[in-house]
Amino acid sequence: MSDNTDAAASAPGILQSGRPSRTALRVAALRAVHQLLDEPTVLDDPLALRILGSEREAALRHDPFQYDEPLLRHLRASLVVRSRLAEDELARSVREGVAQYVVLGAGLDTFAYRNPHGAALRVFEVDHPATQAWKRDMLARAAITVPDTLRFVPIDFAHDTLAQALAAAGFRPDAPAFFSWLGVTVYLEADAVLDTLRFVASLPAPSGILFDYRIADALLTPMQAGALGRMAERVAELGEPWKSAFDPAALAERMQAFGFGELVDLGADELNERYLARRKDGLRKGGGFRLMCARR
Repeated sequence: MSDNTDAAASAPGILQSGRPSRTALRVAALRAVHQLLDEPTVLDDPLALRILGSEREAALRHDPFQYDEPLLRHLRASLVVRSRLAEDELARSVREGVAQYVVLGAGLDTFAYRNPHGAALRVFEVDHPATQAWKRDMLARAAITVPDTLRFVPIDFAHDTLAQALAAAGFRPDAPAFFSWLGVTVYLEADAVLDTLRFVASLPAPSGILFDYRIADALLTPMQAGALGRMAERVAELGEPWKSAFDPAALAERMQAFGFGELVDLGADELNERYLARRKDGLRKGGGFRLMCARR
């Protein structure tokens, strides 16, 4: 939820018409609630509550169950699983020598401020200027230090492409990079999604990207379609409607044509087995969205 590539090599975020993304705050609140309600945590994030500010943190600590209805539990599981997978795949990339990490549609993601790889990894947070200015204010209010290894990349797609904005921030297109692109593609037209994936595929090996995408309605069960329909209504009411969905097989074919040599496409069953198996609290990721990791 967040978070145009020339109209394209670029589709990291939702244009917010001068205001930050409201779904970005909802996502951050659910990551914070995970720290309070779920044991063991899938994503250990000591900054998840703090970045929300003292008032929101106090309200969540007082009543975290406001975010614990069944639909939000499934959503919370999906959010923390996708972030955990992104950090696991990033760690693999760092071991393979990748030293650039790009977070497309960063929202209130906290990885850059607890980066376990230190000076070995430069982080680029890409987002709409309004969302990014809001985040920087939140960081300052929470007294969270912005590390020297982080570069903010505000982008206005009316004037810039992703490639241009990254270059201006010091990104090296001649060096490999790993991208995470979570909670964003569903808010973009399919062509914009594919253009961004093509841009990542143009970077040198072993560059890669982890992203989530909505499954085409025709491939969903009635129960999945109903749950996703309710979720789509909620975000549309916030002014951020969903715009794209994909057939996994057709998407994989396009990715291979772009030049990605390794594709791992994971659904709810595989992700639940990897990250949520044998839990006493029953936390489970729902279907409807898949996660794909693609590498050059």
